[in-house]
Amino acid sequence: MSAIVLIDTSVLLNVLDVSGRNAQRQAVLVELEQWIEMGAHLFIPMAAIIETGNHIAHVADGRERRAAALRFTEAVEAALANQAPWKPINFPSAESVLGWLSRFPEAATRGVGLGDLSIQQEFETCCRRYPMSRVCVWTLDDDLAGLDRPGR
Repeated sequence: MSAIVLIDTSVLLNVLDVSGRNAQRQAVLVELEQWIEMGAHLFIPMAAIIETGNHIAHVADGRERRAAALRFTEAVEAALANQAPWKPINFPSAESVLGWLSRFPEAATRGVGLGDLSIQQEFETCCRRYPMSRVCVWTLDDDLAGLDRPGR
């Protein structure tokens, strides 16, 4: 079975070449090509979309900020139109958000933000939904590293 790969903000920022957040861009692009060649199903959680937009809004240089915003917009629009190597995960239901909120106070005491918590929840949901597939979070951050479950 093909792998289910959730793309984290740290990876998306490198793919989109966002100034100040793109130090690992070449390695990320090589790995992206490998995932595509393996036929992996790539998904962008809503938290990663929102967090990426927030990081772009804080790029210091106005020209670079606008250029990154345009690349971001094109990438997300392409994903929504099924014309990108990845797809956005469906918008969360009220039930999902309530589940995240119920776990958030404990997560916050461990320094885990709501965005990362929602990605962890998406990972768990994908593990249940696709038991035969490898499910992983592709990230460059320590907080989500290790979320990788082999298929059965």
